[in-house]
Amino acid sequence: MTWQASVLTILPEVFPGPLAASLAGKAMAAGAWALEVVDIRSFATDKHRSVDDTPAGGGPGMVMKPDVLGRAVDSLPQDGRPRLLLSPRGAPLTQARVEALSRGSGAVLVCGRFEGVDERVIAARTLQEVSVGDYVLSGGEIAAMVLIDACVRLLLGVMGAPASSAEESFAEGLLEYPHYTRPQVWEGRPIPEILLSGNHAKIAAWRRAEAERLTRERRPDLWARLHSVQPLPAGERSRAQRAGEGDTNLKGGSPSPDPQASPSDRPLPNGER
Repeated sequence: MTWQASVLTILPEVFPGPLAASLAGKAMAAGAWALEVVDIRSFATDKHRSVDDTPAGGGPGMVMKPDVLGRAVDSLPQDGRPRLLLSPRGAPLTQARVEALSRGSGAVLVCGRFEGVDERVIAARTLQEVSVGDYVLSGGEIAAMVLIDACVRLLLGVMGAPASSAEESFAEGLLEYPHYTRPQVWEGRPIPEILLSGNHAKIAAWRRAEAERLTRERRPDLWARLHSVQPLPAGERSRAQRAGEGDTNLKGGSPSPDPQASPSDRPLPNGER
């Protein structure tokens, strides 16, 4: 099955761009995926091929017209592919979302421009808003390329060895470990000895530890999500509650201090409150 990407844009000339090179380009040539580019302006009805108008209620910039964009979306078959609007207010594009999209038959990608898209066409055509990051681009074209490239590289056979994607950043909720190659020493900086030891178990443990270190340092949000406390089943929760109720000081009935708690977290003597 060929993974099909249909891109709706007012700048069709920018595609395929970098998608025609490297892994994505080779995969396209091999028929693993296909790109269809739809010029939104071709669905305008006036002589200027207008696709935008002033915002209702006033304000800066222009807004993409629902009638023109609606006709552009309707020109594509309703084949079950998700319809995605690249937008800074959308749900964050995650590796899990990319993996889900890559397992499907493809996606329809609408590239927004100007101040935004008329809300009515978003609702009427069930466009799912997706964001590639907490920043604003001039339009959705570059974001669409990001999404397509992320999906295409996961298609069967595109990257070769399955381990290539299994060990990448976000595959297990962690950032990827550091990489090294020859020369063994460069500008006085050697490759870590463990990587030259030939001991695969120790190498795997080192890489895991480094991935965890980098995630803690650079992406505390990912680290917190990875170690978030999962709710206990009802039976285990009640047992844990009963055990907790028994862990009290006999004199005052207050919980025993956690030996692992920091000084600021422990109960203070009365005179130090």
